[in-house]
Amino acid sequence: MAEAKKVLELSDIHAGYGDTDILHGINMHVCDDEVVVVIGPNGAGKSTAVKAILGLLNIRKGDVLLNEQVITGTPPEKVINQRVSYVPQTHNVFVSLTVQENLEMGAWTVPEGMNDRIERMYEMFPDLAEKRRQAAGSLSGGQRQMVAMAKALMVDPEVLLLDEPTAGLSPLYRSVIFSAVQSIKDNGVPVLMVEQNAKQALGVADRGYVLVDGSNRHTGTGQELREDPEVARMFLGARD
Repeated sequence: MAEAKKVLELSDIHAGYGDTDILHGINMHVCDDEVVVVIGPNGAGKSTAVKAILGLLNIRKGDVLLNEQVITGTPPEKVINQRVSYVPQTHNVFVSLTVQENLEMGAWTVPEGMNDRIERMYEMFPDLAEKRRQAAGSLSGGQRQMVAMAKALMVDPEVLLLDEPTAGLSPLYRSVIFSAVQSIKDNGVPVLMVEQNAKQALGVADRGYVLVDGSNRHTGTGQELREDPEVARMFLGARD
């Protein structure tokens, strides 16, 4: 069996805002067949790590690699043009546009084959097929998150970055979103996901990283982290 290829890698990243470092030498990677989850307390640097990938902050030391090519310091628009798709936690859809129009907007840099990709999105997210003519702003929070994820997938990305995709959602829609993440991976798109709902996120993760104070604290498979007593005590609450 062929060895998994690293699609995305952060190597010894020291980065932050102004003169203040938030990340203190973190290391993580995503292979081409993985869902990787990043968990940790508030202020641990989880979302900051995603911003480092996107070129949104000052990296003082270390490198970000995409398909083994260094992209450290690359402007955000050029990172996105290299098919790194990003779904922020909020303000991630065009609320006045329909679901269909949002997906069309997602494909504007790669218009070829757009209609086929839209139909694939409706197969992956059946709720959206029924709502395709509705304004995204009229949908529930969970449905809007589906629109945001589908829009990000319209460029056939090399990797999908998700920042807190289940924040504020009902338990039902949290489960739907996590199932969608698994489906996205099964359709050939690796995922790096920052999440507060650690137990469910690790349930769909191939691997995970626990960040504390901007540094790596624990690394392992999703199952290993779910079963780690310290991780369970800090982040997972009572066992099922």
